[in-house]
Order: sequence, then C-alpha cells, then structure tokens
Amino acid sequence: MTENTDNAPFDPALGAIEPHAGTLTAPPDGQQLYKIMTIENLLRSVSGGYLYFNRVDSYKDFRNADGHDGEQLQQDRAANEAAKFERAPDFSGADYYDRCRNRTYACCFSLENSDYIWHEYGNGSAHGKVGIAFDFAKLRAVINEIMSVRNGLLYRGNACKQIFSVNYGIVDYLSWEEVRENIDRMPNPIRYTYVKDKSYADERELRISLSAIGMGHFVLADGTKMEFAPGLELGFDYRKAMTDGTITEVFPGPGCDLDFLRDELGKLGIKAVDGAA
Repeated sequence: MTENTDNAPFDPALGAIEPHAGTLTAPPDGQQLYKIMTIENLLRSVSGGYLYFNRVDSYKDFRNADGHDGEQLQQDRAANEAAKFERAPDFSGADYYDRCRNRTYACCFSLENSDYIWHEYGNGSAHGKVGIAFDFAKLRAVINEIMSVRNGLLYRGNACKQIFSVNYGIVDYLSWEEVRENIDRMPNPIRYTYVKDKSYADERELRISLSAIGMGHFVLADGTKMEFAPGLELGFDYRKAMTDGTITEVFPGPGCDLDFLRDELGKLGIKAVDGAA
C-alpha cells in the first residue's frame, strides 16, 4: 500500500518526476535507444535486477571518458565563484554546482546503433559485447513508476525517502572550454548535466539522470550523514522488460561468445531473443 500524499506539504529535499522536462529535449515516442555492454555487465545487471547509474563526476570506467561530465562550463566558473549566498557567504555558486554534480547520476544510451558506440563501449570483456535496444517511451514509463515510490531508495540496506529527481534529455554538444551560459543568469544545475564537449557528438546520447538537491546534507535516522557513492543501482526487471517490449532486441557484437551468452541467460530464465539472447 502506498501512502496518500496528495495533501502532503511540499518538501524541496524530495525528488520529483521530470521536473525539468520543459527545459530538456526528449525524443518522440517510438524512438529506439541503444546501449552497448560487456556480456559480464549484462549478466550482472540481469541477475541483480538493476539499471546502473554512474555519478557524473566519476566516469573513469571506459577509455576516453569525459572528465568534465556534468561540470559547470569552464567560462562560467569565475562568475559562479564570485556569486555568494547571503546566508552562507563562504559557499559560492561554484560550490553549489560542484555539490550538485557530486549528487547527480546518469544512465546513458545512444539514439543511433552506430559503429562509433560499438567501438567505444563494452570493451575489455573475456566474452565480448552485446547491444541492447530499448523502446524509449516504455522505458520512461517503467522508470517513472519506479521513481514514484516514495521509499524506493535503498541506502546501505535501509529504505530512505526518495531524494532523487529523474529527468530525460538529449545531450547538447558544444565547445566546453569556450561557451559561457551564465551571462544573464545562473543556469539551473540540470543544464550542466545535459551538455558535453562537441568532441563527443558522435555519441548522440540520450541521458537519464537522477539528481538530488545541492544544498545542505542528507542525514539518516541515526544521525549518519549520507555519502553519495560512485554508482547507483535502480531496480529494473530485465525479464519483464523483454516480454513487454521495453527491451526490443538483444544482439551480439564483435567477439561475442554467443554460446556462453545463451547458456548464462538461460540459467537466469531468459530464452533466445533474436538469435542472441
């Protein structure tokens, strides 16, 4: 049973469903999303029942990762540092953006099943890589339903209030070192989550973000201050997704050990999909 919160007071520390939809560009219904994974990561995700989200300031798990992912633009930082909070003069706008970045996570997909994403992602596996195609509209609905549960977040095994807001958007590619966006006003932190340097434009990335407010601290019932881990696992049922059309295709990539993939997925109760999984 879920709690009726229709008349509950607004709590700015709690997360929301797509609060920045009006400022982000989402693809239309019917859009396919593509994700390249090592076979090992796919099997871990299926058996663990999760979609993995990286904290945006900790992308180091693949070559050519963007060290500036989610970071305030280089030309914005000086003005952000000069902006101070009236009630916290030692805490600048730049500090605020850095803290927001430290509390923001992303799960990344491509709008295109391109040679580029096959070359760049899912490397280093003993058994090869696979591609997974998702129906964007169905994936969005599934995640929004999961995120609407107020106590859906587990932290060290304890149920917590839902502090993350979920958003969906196509990444905007620009010159990270040259562009300035805080000339007239300081941008919402979500803007920095959805811009990357133009050198990454071939990714054609659709990003799902989970972000917590960048002010103050989150404290557990026992007084422990919450730390934001480098990664989050959001509950996701791959078996159900493969039967209801949220996942539309699983297909082998270069060097894929197809027999191993079929055998291991079979042990997890998943039969052949398009001859690959």
